[in-house]
Amino acid sequence: MLIQPELKKWVLAMLVFASSLLSGCEQPAKQINYSIFAFGTLIDITLYDVDQNQAEAAFEQLQKNFDFYHQHWSPWTDGDLAQLNSQLANSQLTTGSDNPDNNIALSLPEHLLPLIKTSIELSQQSEHFYNPTIGQLINLWQFHKYQDENIRPPAHSLIQRLIKARPQMSDLSLDKQNRLINTNPAVSLNFGAFAKGYAIELEMKQLQKLGIQNAVINAGGDLSVIGQHGDRLWNIGIRHPREQGLLASIEARNNESIFTSGDYERFYYYQGKRFHHLLDPTTGYPTTDAQSVTILHQDAGRADAAATAIAVAGSQNWQRIAKNLGINHIMLVDAKGNIHLTPAMQKRVKFLNKSPASHIIISEEL
Repeated sequence: MLIQPELKKWVLAMLVFASSLLSGCEQPAKQINYSIFAFGTLIDITLYDVDQNQAEAAFEQLQKNFDFYHQHWSPWTDGDLAQLNSQLANSQLTTGSDNPDNNIALSLPEHLLPLIKTSIELSQQSEHFYNPTIGQLINLWQFHKYQDENIRPPAHSLIQRLIKARPQMSDLSLDKQNRLINTNPAVSLNFGAFAKGYAIELEMKQLQKLGIQNAVINAGGDLSVIGQHGDRLWNIGIRHPREQGLLASIEARNNESIFTSGDYERFYYYQGKRFHHLLDPTTGYPTTDAQSVTILHQDAGRADAAATAIAVAGSQNWQRIAKNLGINHIMLVDAKGNIHLTPAMQKRVKFLNKSPASHIIISEEL
C-alpha cells in the first residue's frame, strides 16, 4: 500500500527531526532518507548535505510525483495507461482487425507521449528485445502475483496465440496531432522495463531544480545519483544473481545510473520447474540465457530498457544490441555463471569475491 497522507507527514517530520538531532541544531542535516512505494517496489531517496526545508520540499514533491506515476503508468490500476489499453482493445473491436487502414486515432494524455515516443525508438534499436506491447502476454503469466500459492504457467496454446500475433511497437504510430494509431489488436502496453528508470530520471531533475546537488534515488537496486557522498563517490552494490549478498560494486559518478535486470526478481516454481518474469517476446516463455545484466549509463530510462533488452537478447546477441542502443558499460552473467564484461565496465566494476579468471570474459570494445 502507499503511505497515507497523515502517515506520510508524520514519517517526514520524524525523519527530518532525527536528522537534525544527528547533525546538530545549527548545522544543516548531512543525510536524510525517505521511502516511497511505487512500481511494485520500495523507492529509497537519500539526500546529502541538505537542510530541513530543502528535504521537506523535496520529499513532498517526489511523493506526489511517484504517486502519479504509480497510478497512471501502471497497466494494473484504473489510471491513464490502463484506460489507454482499454481504448486500444475497443478501437480494434470497433474497426475490425482485418481493416488496418481504418484504425481509430486515440488522443493521449501529455505525460504518456514521452513513454510511447521513446519506447518506439528503443524498441527499434533493440530489435524488439525491448517490447512494451506484450502486455497481454505478461498478464497471461501473472508474475505480478508470483507469491500466490496456486500460480501456474499459462497453457501453451494461449501463449502461441499471442506469439503468432507478434505485437511490436512498430504497430503503433503518432499522427500530426500526436494521436495514437494501432494496427495490431494484440497490442497492450506495459512499460515495466522503462517507466521506473524514466521516472527516476525525471525526479533527479526535480531535485536539482530544488537546489539539491547530492542525492541517490534507489528503486529496488536500480538507481541514479547526482553529486557525491561528502568527499567520496556513491558506492553501489550489485546483487549476486544466485547467491546471498553482493557480486560486485561500482562507484557511481555524478549523473550516472545503474540498472540491473535479473531472473531472480520475480519467479515461482511449478512441478519442480522454475519460471521467472523475463519473457522472450519471440517464444512467449521466460528467457534461458542470462541470469542478470547490469548497465551503467547517464540516461536512467535507457539504462532500464537496455538492461531488459540485453538480458532477453542473451549471451549470443547482447553485444550487437548494446551497440545499437549506444550502451558500453555492461556486465552480463550468463546461464552458466560466466561473467561477460565490456572493457569500459571492466575498468569500473570491483568484484567483492574475486572470481576465477576463466569465468570472466572481456568483450571487444563496442
